[in-house]
Amino acid sequence: MESIRENPIGGFSIIAFIIVLTISMAYFQFIYLPQINAKPHVSEKILNPTTITEVSIMEGSALPSNPQFYVPKEARASLEVSNKVVWTNNDKTAHTITSDTGYVDKISGPFDTMKVEGVGLLTPGKTFEFLFTHEGEYPYHCEPHPWMTGMVKIVKDFS
Repeated sequence: MESIRENPIGGFSIIAFIIVLTISMAYFQFIYLPQINAKPHVSEKILNPTTITEVSIMEGSALPSNPQFYVPKEARASLEVSNKVVWTNNDKTAHTITSDTGYVDKISGPFDTMKVEGVGLLTPGKTFEFLFTHEGEYPYHCEPHPWMTGMVKIVKDFS
């Protein structure tokens, strides 16, 4: 049986493996992770719209027989103008604003009060604001009261 002194390839292989592993870990930690977790560049006009879009959670929304839950039921907003949406709970019951599709905005995070730190259930009189950074249709509901449904439509412009 040959010893390592007679066949140094085994030792070189181990050293090469350690070097490749170290380079791979450094790349993953210092290049890959920062790029994958970086927030995309979004124009200042989208980040700071000139107006807000307001949605009210109506009193009695916890009852399925109530004719109105979110007013407006379908909020329409324009990028760079009114893409910040603010919900106000005017009911006496706590509610959520929960995306039907699990939408996560790359700037604002999850479109779900239950997943936003410090919000959770939107108690009476409280507000929840969400900044939409892309055009699209965003259906949502209240988690404890699934008959409460709404939609936010974000368009490039109102024309």
